[in-house]
Amino acid sequence: MRTVLTQAALLVAAVGAGTGPALAAGLPQLDASKYPSMVIWLAISFAVLYVLMARVALPRIARVLEERQDRIDDNLGKAASLKAEAETAAEAYEKALADARDQAQEILHETSQRLATTAAKRHAEVAERLTGEIEAAEERIARAKQEALSHVGEMAAGVVGEATAKLLGEAPDEKSVSAALMSTLKGRG
Repeated sequence: MRTVLTQAALLVAAVGAGTGPALAAGLPQLDASKYPSMVIWLAISFAVLYVLMARVALPRIARVLEERQDRIDDNLGKAASLKAEAETAAEAYEKALADARDQAQEILHETSQRLATTAAKRHAEVAERLTGEIEAAEERIARAKQEALSHVGEMAAGVVGEATAKLLGEAPDEKSVSAALMSTLKGRG
């Protein structure tokens, strides 16, 4: 490491003195006598590069940037128009949806009224039919009751006759049993 520092110190001293291994190695940028020509060539190179950049490269870059900006502006315009169309379509969709809901509500209301009317008619028909069936059943029951009651007297007379025959050992006359039974029933009723 010391040798590297020593060599660096020698190099700095040689550059400062204008002599040494740098000039011997052929490094013109360290030769102070060649500075004016190097400055002239630097100025010429700078001027040429400046003119090339100003006249050729920068206009091309500016044109590309303008085209890009124009495309961006065009795309933004298209996006704005598409957004407006989408909003219009969304409004139309919402309106159509609201109309469809209203129509569905109306159909539902009409259907429910029609079903209620039909149900009421059927209910009335069933009630009328059941009323007729109930009346017919009541008539049959009344007839059966009358018939049963008419036979009850005969059966009761037969039972009383048999009971009397078993108790007394002799069979009574049917007319006298019927008369006694009728007088007993009239007395209670």
